[in-house]
This record gives sequence, structure tokens and C-alpha cells, in this order.
Amino acid sequence: MTDRDEFRVDMHVKVLDEKVVRRAKQRGLDALVYAPHFVRLPEIRRRTERFSDDDLLVVPAREVFTGTWRNRKHVLAVGLDEPVPDFITLTGAMAEFERQNAAVLVPHPEFLSVGVSEADIRVHSDVIHAVETYNPKHWERHNRRAKAIVETTDKSAFGSSYAHLHGTIGEVWTAFDTPVETEAELVEQLRTGNVTRVVHRTGRSHELRRRVEFAHLGWENSWKKIDRLVLSGMEPTHPDHEAYDGQFDDISVY
Repeated sequence: MTDRDEFRVDMHVKVLDEKVVRRAKQRGLDALVYAPHFVRLPEIRRRTERFSDDDLLVVPAREVFTGTWRNRKHVLAVGLDEPVPDFITLTGAMAEFERQNAAVLVPHPEFLSVGVSEADIRVHSDVIHAVETYNPKHWERHNRRAKAIVETTDKSAFGSSYAHLHGTIGEVWTAFDTPVETEAELVEQLRTGNVTRVVHRTGRSHELRRRVEFAHLGWENSWKKIDRLVLSGMEPTHPDHEAYDGQFDDISVY
């Protein structure tokens, strides 16, 4: 931890390489949570171990796509010991996260067609630990709605850059009063609600980053995903993939 009185974590990023690490350190971050789409947990874990060092902790996580592609709801799990596939029921995912004692976070609630709803949070209240209240891809009305959900459900808040692009790293962070040295310690902080505050940058540069990320969202959810799901064959995180050995057949939506 630096000489600041807070430990800064960008709680959800999609990219990780030398450039990301360099930018994170320049931005004063102490940790990143890395959760790329359609990548199995063992590979995510190997990559985070490669890029973690004494100055920056990189924590593996999975943003699981629950439900069908057209009706998917994203849930972020930190602290998983065993892989969990995409395209399983929301209830099934929550049960698996609880079994593994993961910290369960709701990214971008009620955002477009991919956000968990307030009603879902209430149904799974015993399993969910925090809800995202600031995401650069959001419009202001989305951030306001997310804050209202946190207030009405009495959940902890977190924020992230949700960076799909290198330049967005460190635009948002979640602050903790207590320094974190390991994945397990971060999971414990999240599970016990020890988040201090959510902070984001401001100004013209930040607004530009937000717009660029939002524009990237449209591209990512169109031709890129069609190519992945239809033209390129089965994803490694599909529940029918041989790596899962039929473990999730009873809760698969495909």
C-alpha cells in the first residue's frame, strides 16, 4: 500500500498486459480485478499471476453470463476455486458462487439487456455482496439508478473502469481503508462490506473515455460476438464444453 490512506482497486477490467499494468501504476492503483469474457478460470488465474508484483495485485475473477444470449444477466464472482461456465441459470450460478464462498458482485445493474435487476438482487440478497454504482459505459441515468438500487437493497457499492480499452484503466476505483495483499483478503473485504467509497475521474478527458468505451460496446456486442458464438464454434466457457464434464447440465440454458 502507498502512503495514501486508502487502497485503490479497479474492480473490473477486461484487458491485461504490460501496458495495462504500467498505466494502472501510473494512475495510482494498488490492485486490478481481471475478468475477461469467455475465458476459463484457470487461464485467467495464470495470467493474473504473471502480471502481479509487489506494486500491483492482479486478482482473477469471472463475469458469468447467466441466462440465454438474448436474455443474459452478468454477475461478477471474485474468489472462485473452481470454474463456472456461462449460459447457466441465474439461480444456478448464485448457488455455485455461494458453495465456493465467492464474493458476488452485480456489475452495471439494469443496464441495457445485460444487467441484474433490483428484483433479482432482492431474491438473491443473501448471496450478493455489492452492486456497481459507477461504470464509464453508463449514462448518468444508469449511475443514478444504480445508486438508488444500492440504497433500497442496503448493499455495498463498488465502482470499476470496466475497461475494454487500455486508456480506461484507472478512470474509476473502489477505495478500501485496509490494505489488501492477496486475493483472499480482497474477497473478505468485499464479503464483509468494508468498501470505503467509489471514486471516478472527471473532466473532458474522462468524458471522452466514457464515450469511446460506450461506442466500443456496440461493436463488441454485434459482429465480434456473432463471430465468436456462431462462426467460431463453441466457447470454452459454454456449459457443454468437455472441460466441465457435464457438471452443469441440469442448470444449462442451452
